[in-house]
Amino acid sequence: MIKDKKIAIIGCGNLGSSILNGLLKNKNIENSNLLVSDRNTQQIQHYSEQGVQISTDNAKAINESDVIIVALKPYNIIKVLQEFKESFQPEKHILVSLASGISLPEVEQVFNNKMPIYRAMPNTAAHVGLSITCISTNCEAEEKNTVVGECFESIGETAFIKEELMDAATVLGACGIAYALRFIRAMVQGGIQIGFDAKTANQIVTQTVKGAAELLIKGGQHPEHEIDKVTTPKGCTIAGLNEMEHNGFSSSLIKGINQSYKQIIE
Repeated sequence: MIKDKKIAIIGCGNLGSSILNGLLKNKNIENSNLLVSDRNTQQIQHYSEQGVQISTDNAKAINESDVIIVALKPYNIIKVLQEFKESFQPEKHILVSLASGISLPEVEQVFNNKMPIYRAMPNTAAHVGLSITCISTNCEAEEKNTVVGECFESIGETAFIKEELMDAATVLGACGIAYALRFIRAMVQGGIQIGFDAKTANQIVTQTVKGAAELLIKGGQHPEHEIDKVTTPKGCTIAGLNEMEHNGFSSSLIKGINQSYKQIIE
């Protein structure tokens, strides 16, 4: 589906460049079919060596593309879409907004609800091709859904969800990266306290966390199933888990997720 599509990325900061890097690795996409528009082309000029078209002209990027991924800051996206809305053609273009907190109805208002619009929420693991991108849309066309899905499968996995869950997806998937990293940092600090140097502790912890995630992804089991495998009667694992729970480990994490959600909806 995506092979012959021309894809534009409007705004090429950290997130935009992560998506571009993923698309460049997609063998079904010709590099010459990728176009990036950004005010500062100096920092992205090196992509031209890989065949990517570089521009400062948003209208040109839109007119010459089929899929337009808008990777602008939330406070800026509506203004830019209003400025260039005449360049969009509903029968030709697919618009994908990456702006957190900007709903589908808000984007639809710009185009009087005539555009196929997608809202996508990747996370920063896109940089290493391991993002989970949650997607909602006002479009029922299966072909367009497939095209957008294939775009974001270039940077990891995708999940199509209801629009009303996008704020929750931001917390669980995007903020969740920070939660997981804070857990890893604490594990490393504990490792140092029990005798490891920082580098070795970091290696052991990061590989352990990666392995734990793979057990769930490939095994499809509930986390408690895998926990039971390593908790023996009177053992050190259950002693550690119980101490963490006595100090509010799970409850504090759940409370943190809920607080982030309250913040984003307010």
